[in-house]
This record gives sequence, C-alpha cells and structure tokens, in this order.
Amino acid sequence: MLQISAFRQALIGLICFLGLLLALPNFFYERVERANDALADMERGIDRPGLEEEAAAWPGFLPSSLVNLGLDLRGGAHLLARVEVEDVYASRMDALWQEVRQTILSERDVVGFVTRDDSAPDEVLRFEISNPDGVERALELVRGLSRPVTSLTGGAASDLTVAASASVLTVSLSEAERAATADRTIQQALEIVRRRIDEVGTREPTIQRQGADRILVQVPGVGSAQEVKEIIGTTAQLTFQPVVRLAGSPDEDVSTGEEVLRSMERENTYYVLEEVPVVTGEELVDAQPSFDQNGRPAVNFRFNPKGARAFGDYTAENIGAPFAIVLDGEVISAPTIQSHIPGGSGIITGNFTVEESTNLAVLLRAGALPAELTFLEERTIGPELGQDSIDAGQIAALVGMAGVLLFMALSYGVFGLMANAALLINIALIFGALSLLGATLTLPGIAGVVLTIGMAVDANVLVFERIREELRTAKGPARAIELGYERALSAILDANVTTFITATILYLVGSGPVRGFAITLGIGILTSVFTALFVTRLFVVIWFRRKRPKTIEV
Repeated sequence: MLQISAFRQALIGLICFLGLLLALPNFFYERVERANDALADMERGIDRPGLEEEAAAWPGFLPSSLVNLGLDLRGGAHLLARVEVEDVYASRMDALWQEVRQTILSERDVVGFVTRDDSAPDEVLRFEISNPDGVERALELVRGLSRPVTSLTGGAASDLTVAASASVLTVSLSEAERAATADRTIQQALEIVRRRIDEVGTREPTIQRQGADRILVQVPGVGSAQEVKEIIGTTAQLTFQPVVRLAGSPDEDVSTGEEVLRSMERENTYYVLEEVPVVTGEELVDAQPSFDQNGRPAVNFRFNPKGARAFGDYTAENIGAPFAIVLDGEVISAPTIQSHIPGGSGIITGNFTVEESTNLAVLLRAGALPAELTFLEERTIGPELGQDSIDAGQIAALVGMAGVLLFMALSYGVFGLMANAALLINIALIFGALSLLGATLTLPGIAGVVLTIGMAVDANVLVFERIREELRTAKGPARAIELGYERALSAILDANVTTFITATILYLVGSGPVRGFAITLGIGILTSVFTALFVTRLFVVIWFRRKRPKTIEV
C-alpha cells in the first residue's frame, strides 16, 4: 500500500514552505531592494532623508535575500583595464639602486666611486664604477643582494640578473622574478579593486583576471562606467609630511629632501614639505566618513601601533607647527598641531562633500594600487536593454510553462494537475535556492530556468507512463502507483545525474554567463527530482487516501 510516514510528510512540507518563504522577497523586488539598500547605508553610517522609512518598507522578520540581476539584465558598467606592471619593475630598480650604492661604497677602496646611468631603461639599473679593476668584486657584491624567487614555479632561480661590460654593470630582474612580480601585482590589484568596489556596496560585481595583465570589472546597477573608474582608478597614496613653509609658486627653489606641493583647500597656494613622511597610508588600519566640529564632511582615521607611535611622538614634539596630509601628491589639509595626539587617531578635514568624504574613506581603507591601471575598454549598459531582456525571458517562461501545464493536464488528468502544482512549487524552490545563495541571474540563467520548466515534468511523465503499464497487467490502483514510482526511479536518476554532471562541468570550466546557466540548471535538476519523487507522490498519496478509487485513469 502507499505509505509515507508522518515525519516524511512534515519534512517535505517544511522544505516546500522554506523554499516559498525564501522566494517571497523576489515578488516584491523593488521594495525589498530599497529596504536592503537603506539598511546597508545605516550600517555604513550614512544619513539621508527618508532612510528609516525605506528600511521599514520590508518586515525584518521575513527573509530579505534577493536573486541578484546580472549586468545584461540590470544594466551597469563594463570595464577592461590593463595593469601597468612595468611601473613595478621600474620602482623595484629605483629602490634597489640605493641598496646597491650603499653596498658598493662600503668597499670604495676596491671599486672606487659609483655613478648611475640615467639614460638606462626604467626596468634596467645601469651604473659605472671608477676603478675597472674592481669589476669582479662589484659583481660579487651586487650578486650577494639577490634572493631566491618567491614563487611556486621559480625553483632555485635568482631574482636578479647581473652582468658587466668593462666598468659598467647592469642589473635587471630575472625572467622568473618578472613573472612572479607580475603575478603578485595582478593578484594584489585584483584584491584592492574588489575591496574598493565591495566597500561602495554594489551588488554582485564580477571582478576577474583576464589574460596575462588585464582585469575585467562588471558592476551591475551603477549609472555609468565613469563612476566605477573614479572608485578603482584613484591610487589613494596617503602620507603625513612636515610642513617647512608656504611656497610662492610651484617652481620655487627648495633644498635637498624637500618638495613643493599644491593645496587642494586653497587655490594658488603651495607648500614646501619634507619629502620623507612621518607616517604613510600603509600604517592606516581604518578610515570612516564623519563630520568635523563645524558639521562639515570629514574622514576619521586610525593607525596601527607602529604608525600610532610615530604619529604620537611627532605631534608631541611639534605642537604649534603645521602638518600636511597629502593624498596623491596634493595637500588636502594642513592643520596646525594643537596638542599631543596619542592613540594614533585623527581627522582629515577639507572642502569635501559627503560623497567625497565617503569615497576618500573607501580608498584609504582599501589601500593603494600596486601599479597604474590603464582602461582599454569601458561601456555603460543601460537598464532599458536589461528590462527588454527580462520581459522577453518572462514571456518565454510563461509561454513554456503554459504549454507544459496544458499538456500535462490534458494527457494525465488529475495526475497531471498534481504534477502542475509540483511544477509551480519547483520554480519557487529554484528562486528560493538562488536567493539563499545570493546568486546572480543573467540571460543564460533565465534560459536555464526555462529549460528546467520543460525538464521538470520529465520525471513525472516517466512515473505516470510506468503506472499506465502496471495498470494494463490488471494490478490494483495502489499497487500500480507503488510499482510505477519504484520502477521509474532508476531511469529518473540516470537521466538527471548525467545532466547534473554536465552542469557541474560547465560550472567548473566555464566563466561568467556560462556559470550562471550551469548554476540555474543544476539547482533546477535537484528541485525537479525532489518535487517529482516526493512532492507529487505526496499529493498522489493524500488524494488516494481520501478518494479510495477502485480504478484510476492516468
């Protein structure tokens, strides 16, 4: 006889209820989205009119996870940037020069004086020693500065290649070190770009490496590609430097170890600063948008213990002196030190808007890019195209669903109606699972949902046809239904397991839209099998117990 224990019935009902509950926010997409955005703004400390009303638009006791819409559905920004890793090579050579110079000069009696050749390429360090007889010793000293390549593929390779011609020595990065440096630079740039984009609160951005030195950035829901460029393209090099005096012009002569920088606060104002900073942005551990004592937008910052100690010592020794806060080569603020500032906390004030102070805090928290980004491609995709795609996908889904529902009802009668009810639950389960995972729905993802609608009734068709065959052998209705489910099980599992393996392979080897299709297809297979083997069967068992039919027509 048909038997499903009370526990199994309750478990099936609970899973269906949770799936419907998780899918519920997607039926009120705009309202839930506004509430989520308002709550996110409140967590970031952003205040604006109507914020609390928007946050209360969706009850807090209900799920609020949504299926994110991809770039092709929502519109947004598409950027392709190249990381200028050559800049890192040049910086490495500049830093190495000081070390090379000090090392060689430690044996001046042997090698003589050393002079750098400024005409050498940025990626090559070329210098000349005054004593040609000391070339071998100079080579030995410079090679002693090399280190093993820090990469899995570097093996025992050295990071420097050193050569000599007469009294001229040439130092460059080895091929293994260049490859390792490039890889580290790309990975660091990827992480910083991802942190900057995530800090702004955008939904499900796509940030991935493309090729040897390029980064692909796709951000749904933003107004233009320029907005994204302003966030990820700023270097945000922060330093805190002592002020020597005001400068009359940007071309004013200064002493060694000093530089002239422009003021962002006041036009036609320049400062002479000491080049060596007291503290840099590397010691910064937190930065948050806030307001100063006059209610103007500002940024609160906090240093790590090392930076806090240096900052505190300097402020204690220089009370009454101006102190410049420099961002990307411009003085954004030059306050006077009023008192000792222990603890490593402070505030950056300037002529900021609320948006500018928020973006500055984001940039400071995310850190500086290791190399400049050159944008090779940028596109702003309007939401109108995405809405057309959504409408077309909805029409395709509705037409496909209507066709399937009609076919099942006409072909299998009351059993077909049960399968149709299970199909609707199946779709809700798919969107509930996508919402729970925070997945992004793209056009291929919609195709996966539409395909799942067609495939969802396959298992029911196999069961119902098997029941028909059993009824022809003069078995009773209960026994025919039971055997129908038992003997169709292997065929159902074989068909769906092979399709699920295909979806898994697509997810593992694919990227972007292909993965979106694989995710929706894979989830659809799991929910289809569940609804066919458990939900539809539960409907059949409940119906059979109530009706107790002597014969059935399938």
